[in-house]
Amino acid sequence: MAPTPSADPRRRVLVIDDEPYIGRIIQLKLETGPYAVEVYQDGAAALERLRTADPVDLILLDIMMPRLSGFEVLTELRRLPGRGDTPVIMLTAKGHGTDREQAAALGASDFLTKPFSPKKLLARIDEIFAA
Repeated sequence: MAPTPSADPRRRVLVIDDEPYIGRIIQLKLETGPYAVEVYQDGAAALERLRTADPVDLILLDIMMPRLSGFEVLTELRRLPGRGDTPVIMLTAKGHGTDREQAAALGASDFLTKPFSPKKLLARIDEIFAA
């Protein structure tokens, strides 16, 4: 029996950022396109969501968050069954080379420094899905 197609054909994007206005801006921009967006302000809550079987096509992940940093979330994400190849774009107010190196070493797909253009973010997401 063939799997039932999802009622929502849009790609699922998780935004994990402790700054609510940033999550909301990203959500508004992406939902004008072919993306369904879920916003989490806490890495621990996002990991609970990622432990489910519900699909996730891309994650936008802030580095500096309370409880669990973006690096900790990314490390745990890569250990989860079926989530090892999920594209992750790291977002940060810090643009240090060491942060970029650590993000790359943990398997991040890209790294954007805040403030960033929502248009540039959307273009980068489109590039990831086009590859």
